[in-house]
Amino acid sequence: MEIILVRHTSVDVPPGVCYGRTDVALRDSFADEADRVAERLAAHLSDGHAPEAVFTSPLTRCVRLAEHCGYGDARRDDRLMEMNFGAWEMVPFSENQDPRLQEWYDDYLHVAATDGESFVSFYRRVCGFFDELVRQPYSRVLIFAHGGILMCAQIRAGIYTLEEAFQGLEGYGAVISVSM
Repeated sequence: MEIILVRHTSVDVPPGVCYGRTDVALRDSFADEADRVAERLAAHLSDGHAPEAVFTSPLTRCVRLAEHCGYGDARRDDRLMEMNFGAWEMVPFSENQDPRLQEWYDDYLHVAATDGESFVSFYRRVCGFFDELVRQPYSRVLIFAHGGILMCAQIRAGIYTLEEAFQGLEGYGAVISVSM
Protein backbone atom coordinates (compact mmCIF):
# COMPACT_ATOMS: atom_id res chain seq x y z
CA MET A 1 0.00 0.00 0.00
CA GLU A 2 1.26 3.45 -0.90
CA ILE A 3 0.57 6.06 1.76
CA ILE A 4 0.97 9.68 0.75
CA LEU A 5 1.37 11.92 3.77
CA VAL A 6 1.01 15.69 3.74
CA ARG A 7 2.24 17.85 6.62
CA HIS A 8 0.22 20.95 7.44
CA THR A 9 1.49 24.40 6.54
CA SER A 10 3.32 26.71 8.96
CA VAL A 11 1.65 27.66 12.21
CA ASP A 12 1.30 31.02 13.92
CA VAL A 13 3.25 30.04 17.02
CA PRO A 14 6.38 31.85 18.21
CA PRO A 15 9.63 29.90 17.81
CA GLY A 16 10.52 27.81 20.84
CA VAL A 17 6.95 27.36 22.05
CA CYS A 18 5.95 23.76 22.65
CA TYR A 19 2.80 22.77 20.82
CA GLY A 20 1.43 19.45 19.75
CA ARG A 21 -2.23 18.71 20.28
CA THR A 22 -3.14 22.35 20.76
CA ASP A 23 -5.32 23.53 17.89
CA VAL A 24 -3.08 26.45 16.92
CA ALA A 25 -3.72 29.02 14.21
CA LEU A 26 -2.06 28.97 10.81
CA ARG A 27 0.06 31.83 9.49
CA ASP A 28 -1.45 34.49 7.27
CA SER A 29 0.53 32.93 4.43
CA PHE A 30 -1.70 29.83 4.53
CA ALA A 31 -3.30 30.30 1.09
CA ASP A 32 0.04 30.69 -0.69
CA GLU A 33 1.62 27.81 1.21
CA ALA A 34 -1.43 25.61 0.62
CA ASP A 35 -1.33 26.34 -3.12
CA ARG A 36 2.27 25.09 -3.23
CA VAL A 37 1.30 21.98 -1.25
CA ALA A 38 -1.56 21.32 -3.67
CA GLU A 39 0.92 21.51 -6.56
CA ARG A 40 3.29 19.03 -4.87
CA LEU A 41 0.38 16.73 -4.11
CA ALA A 42 -0.84 16.90 -7.71
CA ALA A 43 2.64 15.82 -8.83
CA HIS A 44 2.41 12.77 -6.55
CA LEU A 45 -0.98 11.93 -8.01
CA SER A 46 -0.08 12.68 -11.63
CA ASP A 47 -0.29 9.00 -12.58
CA GLY A 48 -4.09 9.33 -12.45
CA HIS A 49 -4.49 6.79 -9.64
CA ALA A 50 -6.63 8.58 -7.07
CA PRO A 51 -6.40 7.58 -3.41
CA GLU A 52 -9.09 5.13 -2.35
CA ALA A 53 -9.26 6.71 1.10
CA VAL A 54 -8.33 10.10 2.55
CA PHE A 55 -7.78 10.75 6.26
CA THR A 56 -6.88 13.80 8.31
CA SER A 57 -6.02 14.76 11.82
CA PRO A 58 -9.04 16.53 13.32
CA LEU A 59 -6.90 19.56 14.20
CA THR A 60 -7.75 22.65 12.16
CA ARG A 61 -4.29 23.02 10.63
CA CYS A 62 -4.72 19.67 8.85
CA VAL A 63 -8.44 19.90 8.08
CA ARG A 64 -8.01 23.31 6.41
CA LEU A 65 -5.23 21.99 4.20
CA ALA A 66 -7.24 18.91 3.25
CA GLU A 67 -10.15 21.18 2.31
CA HIS A 68 -7.88 23.52 0.34
CA CYS A 69 -6.52 20.55 -1.62
CA GLY A 70 -10.03 19.37 -2.50
CA TYR A 71 -10.50 16.73 0.20
CA GLY A 72 -13.10 18.34 2.45
CA ASP A 73 -14.63 14.91 3.02
CA ALA A 74 -11.40 13.43 4.47
CA ARG A 75 -12.14 11.14 7.40
CA ARG A 76 -10.99 12.58 10.69
CA ASP A 77 -9.18 10.25 13.05
CA ASP A 78 -7.98 11.25 16.53
CA ARG A 79 -5.06 8.82 16.28
CA LEU A 80 -3.59 11.19 13.68
CA MET A 81 -3.32 14.06 16.15
CA GLU A 82 0.16 15.34 16.95
CA MET A 83 2.01 14.18 20.05
CA ASN A 84 0.42 15.26 23.31
CA PHE A 85 2.80 17.45 25.31
CA GLY A 86 0.30 17.78 28.17
CA ALA A 87 1.16 20.53 30.65
CA TRP A 88 3.92 21.78 28.36
CA GLU A 89 1.58 22.76 25.53
CA MET A 90 1.97 26.43 24.55
CA VAL A 91 4.78 27.01 27.06
CA PRO A 92 8.10 28.26 25.67
CA PHE A 93 10.75 25.61 26.32
CA SER A 94 12.98 28.35 27.75
CA GLU A 95 10.30 29.15 30.37
CA ASN A 96 9.28 25.59 31.21
CA GLN A 97 10.14 25.10 34.89
CA ASP A 98 8.95 21.48 35.05
CA PRO A 99 11.74 19.44 36.70
CA ARG A 100 10.85 16.55 34.36
CA LEU A 101 11.88 18.54 31.28
CA GLN A 102 15.53 17.52 31.59
CA GLU A 103 14.48 13.87 31.99
CA TRP A 104 12.52 14.24 28.76
CA TYR A 105 15.47 15.85 26.98
CA ASP A 106 17.62 12.92 28.14
CA ASP A 107 15.13 10.23 27.04
CA TYR A 108 12.22 11.63 25.00
CA LEU A 109 11.57 8.15 23.62
CA HIS A 110 10.43 6.81 27.00
CA VAL A 111 9.78 9.80 29.27
CA ALA A 112 6.38 11.42 28.85
CA ALA A 113 5.77 15.13 29.04
CA THR A 114 3.88 15.90 32.25
CA ASP A 115 0.27 14.83 31.58
CA GLY A 116 1.29 13.96 28.02
CA GLU A 117 2.86 11.17 25.97
CA SER A 118 6.33 9.78 25.50
CA PHE A 119 7.44 9.32 21.91
CA VAL A 120 7.06 5.54 22.25
CA SER A 121 3.46 5.96 23.49
CA PHE A 122 2.75 8.36 20.65
CA TYR A 123 4.28 5.93 18.14
CA ARG A 124 2.12 3.07 19.45
CA ARG A 125 -1.01 5.20 19.09
CA VAL A 126 -0.14 6.14 15.52
CA CYS A 127 0.83 2.55 14.65
CA GLY A 128 -2.60 1.44 15.84
CA PHE A 129 -3.99 3.55 13.00
CA PHE A 130 -1.48 2.21 10.45
CA ASP A 131 -1.95 -1.40 11.58
CA GLU A 132 -5.68 -1.06 10.99
CA LEU A 133 -5.16 0.77 7.70
CA VAL A 134 -2.91 -1.85 6.12
CA ARG A 135 -5.57 -4.50 6.69
CA GLN A 136 -7.84 -2.61 4.30
CA PRO A 137 -7.93 -3.36 0.56
CA TYR A 138 -6.49 0.01 -0.45
CA SER A 139 -3.56 0.45 -2.81
CA ARG A 140 -3.20 4.22 -2.24
CA VAL A 141 -4.18 6.31 0.77
CA LEU A 142 -3.77 10.04 1.41
CA ILE A 143 -3.26 11.45 4.91
CA PHE A 144 -3.13 15.09 6.04
CA ALA A 145 -1.25 15.21 9.33
CA HIS A 146 1.58 16.54 11.47
CA GLY A 147 5.35 16.24 11.49
CA GLY A 148 5.23 13.61 14.22
CA ILE A 149 2.82 11.47 12.20
CA LEU A 150 5.11 11.65 9.17
CA MET A 151 8.01 10.57 11.40
CA CYS A 152 6.00 7.64 12.76
CA ALA A 153 5.00 6.57 9.24
CA GLN A 154 8.62 6.53 8.15
CA ILE A 155 9.60 4.49 11.22
CA ARG A 156 6.71 2.05 10.65
CA ALA A 157 7.78 1.75 6.98
CA GLY A 158 11.34 0.85 8.04
CA ILE A 159 12.98 4.02 6.73
CA TYR A 160 14.16 5.10 10.19
CA THR A 161 14.45 3.51 13.62
CA LEU A 162 12.81 5.01 16.68
CA GLU A 163 16.19 6.39 17.69
CA GLU A 164 16.53 8.11 14.31
CA ALA A 165 13.00 9.52 14.43
CA PHE A 166 13.90 13.19 14.15
CA GLN A 167 15.89 12.55 10.98
CA GLY A 168 12.45 11.99 9.45
CA LEU A 169 10.99 15.33 10.53
CA GLU A 170 9.73 16.90 7.32
CA GLY A 171 9.17 20.63 6.89
CA TYR A 172 5.81 22.36 6.84
CA GLY A 173 3.88 21.51 3.69
CA ALA A 174 5.96 18.42 2.92
CA VAL A 175 4.44 15.68 0.78
CA ILE A 176 6.04 12.24 1.17
CA SER A 177 5.19 8.72 0.16
CA VAL A 178 5.85 5.49 2.06
CA SER A 179 4.98 1.86 1.40
CA MET A 180 3.49 -0.38 4.05
